[in-house]
Amino acid sequence: MPHSGFCAKKNALIFGVDEAGRGPLAGPVVAAAVLLGEAAPEGLADSKVLSAKKRAALEPEIRGTCGWALGIVEVEEIDRINIFAATMKAMTLATGRLAAQLGQRPSEVLIDGNMTPDGRHPDWRWPAQAIVKGDATEPCISAASIIAKEYRDRLMRDAAMAHPQYGWERNMGYGTAQHMEALRVHGPTEHHRRSFAPVAQLSLI
Repeated sequence: MPHSGFCAKKNALIFGVDEAGRGPLAGPVVAAAVLLGEAAPEGLADSKVLSAKKRAALEPEIRGTCGWALGIVEVEEIDRINIFAATMKAMTLATGRLAAQLGQRPSEVLIDGNMTPDGRHPDWRWPAQAIVKGDATEPCISAASIIAKEYRDRLMRDAAMAHPQYGWERNMGYGTAQHMEALRVHGPTEHHRRSFAPVAQLSLI
């Protein structure tokens, strides 16, 4: 269960939001929203610079001490509305779900990157600030990046069991040499984003 807490400003409910999976050729885009609890773990950092072992250790600590929620947009919708719109939707879903769980609106939402869903998704309704490299400077965004990446990585490892030739348990759907060669040999699966150029081009062959 989520726990209320504070992030960045005293007596203010500050959510951190980040996404995982914007660039891969396969799999959903996943966003997480996190409200740090008072017992939040030490050592939060950008999920991309943490070791897999460290991320795996931090994730249950974040889940157990902080408020958190996920927003997931699947491949079919990514192809229909484009990856940028899908990312804005995933962030909106995660933020709305966390606010609903807590029964409180955030005072502010800190979002990794240079854009927020404000004005870019019709359901966004909270004060928001985009912070470039925020996953390295704001602990609540760092926590969100860890939650989102760990959850999405599990989805890709599960998908890899049914489609082992693409190496998703290692590349998480990114266009590595192994992944591209498997696409050329075997073609795209139901998990591939057919609107992405490398997949679309191979689908026409």
